[in-house]
Amino acid sequence: MFGLRFEELLLILLILLLLFGGKRISEISRGLGEALKEFRKGLNEKTDENLTNEKKSVTKKKKTKSR
Repeated sequence: MFGLRFEELLLILLILLLLFGGKRISEISRGLGEALKEFRKGLNEKTDENLTNEKKSVTKKKKTKSR
């Protein structure tokens, strides 16, 4: 994972804990989790919208060919 070993990740986490404190880190992680959830939701909505548009265009093409 990006060339970071476990010890280096642990050191980074400890520094973050000292800088921000436990309560602030939990708020930050909660906010990041919510942001990630909204991002995934947006991606899924966009994918669903694209699939719907593709189905409509295929249906229009079929109607045009049958005429």
